[in-house]
Amino acid sequence: MCRELEKGHRRKTIFTLQLTSPFKNSGEGKNNTAMAPHDLRRPFKRPAISDQQKRRDLSLLRQTQNRRDAQRQARCLASTVLSLQSQGSEPTSEPEEPSVELDLVPEPEPDPEHQTSDLDVRQAAKLRGAEARRWFARQLMLPEWMIDVPDHLSRDWYVFARPAGKRCFVVSSNGTTISRLRNGSLLHRFPSALPSGARTKGNSCSAQSYCILDCIFHESDQTYYVIDMVCWAGYSLYECAAEFRFFWLNSKLVESGACEPPSFYHKYRFDLVPVYNCDQAGLHTAYSGPVPYVKDGLLFNNKHAHYQTGNTPLALVWKDENCSQYVIDTDSKGQVPSQQQVVLELQVDGKLTTSDDPPVVFGCLETDFIQKSGLQSGNLLRFAINDGGLSFGDGKLEKADMQYLGKVNRARAFADSYSKIVFQYAVRHSPLRVEDLFASISSLSEQDNITRDMEMVG
Repeated sequence: MCRELEKGHRRKTIFTLQLTSPFKNSGEGKNNTAMAPHDLRRPFKRPAISDQQKRRDLSLLRQTQNRRDAQRQARCLASTVLSLQSQGSEPTSEPEEPSVELDLVPEPEPDPEHQTSDLDVRQAAKLRGAEARRWFARQLMLPEWMIDVPDHLSRDWYVFARPAGKRCFVVSSNGTTISRLRNGSLLHRFPSALPSGARTKGNSCSAQSYCILDCIFHESDQTYYVIDMVCWAGYSLYECAAEFRFFWLNSKLVESGACEPPSFYHKYRFDLVPVYNCDQAGLHTAYSGPVPYVKDGLLFNNKHAHYQTGNTPLALVWKDENCSQYVIDTDSKGQVPSQQQVVLELQVDGKLTTSDDPPVVFGCLETDFIQKSGLQSGNLLRFAINDGGLSFGDGKLEKADMQYLGKVNRARAFADSYSKIVFQYAVRHSPLRVEDLFASISSLSEQDNITRDMEMVG
């Protein structure tokens, strides 16, 4: 149940919320001096302000289990088919079992949103308007923001400098290529050298031969920088590890001619992003090395991660002032607001949640305020974090002091993720610095050397 909001937090015409997470008690009376800025000079092992590492481990375990389930299902299917074939070829003297009629309960009609969620990209390409936007808005894999340094960073992760620009899906199918932004709206429709991307004799692929790329469109040089490959020539890479997807991407994209300069049948150029192992040399090159585009932070990918839609802790974004122009979020005018602003989604019961799955509950609004303000479930609402800030305990948010500002622009499709809110809060108070990342890699390398020495001695 939602906790009641204290009336003492209403201030004249300003509506201020002291929001309490349902994970724990409000934490009142606890010593919160650990959150003071002057006490936050941390080494790379920071106090737990999230359960990001735990969720990373769970995501990898879930992938393994899903793979085992799929293999078991395939074996059962093959075994059943072979069994039926053998039964059909040999006569049997056993009497047939009497058939049993079952009273089947008719399934409820699925709503349109669930119907469109099961479409593949070729079917989705036929959608128009709001249906198309909703479908494509759910397809991108969205990185979490790096709140803590992952375990085994140098061994299990890639890193690259993320291009500044518009994140989008690029889909080539049936002789045309389209790109759609993160909110699902159409960016470009154009011919390309991708499989089935243009109506040319040399690119006459079957209807099954489509391509899906995860890209960032870099405005200044009109280039799509490809950061991941989801499907290629009809072959799905969703359940392939990032290590294989990146290898396939580097092998296939150049061969297709998509990296060639623009031409009549290839309107925009595509380009690869240099990807490095996240060791000392790779991290230094990604962070400080020259690239042909404007950097917007670093992107880290777990080598074993599959391509999963929505937010995932197996892909992480990190920024500082040296590798991004926009470390702290700006307002609609491009200015850094004096207070951190967050966007949350209003639920039917008044709860305010993030875009995570499952969502993180920051608190709830009173029914009277919802009715007087004309708010409805599903609305995205903007809040400012007040002087009380965010309080954490055991990797969980315990308390948030926030002030309601109003609804957000309709063009926005999602609330903020929990990791983004916490990252932005840490940037203003105690940022995770690049020195922390290098220190983590050095520490892990020393531990690996010690382990190898012990194994040799043993």
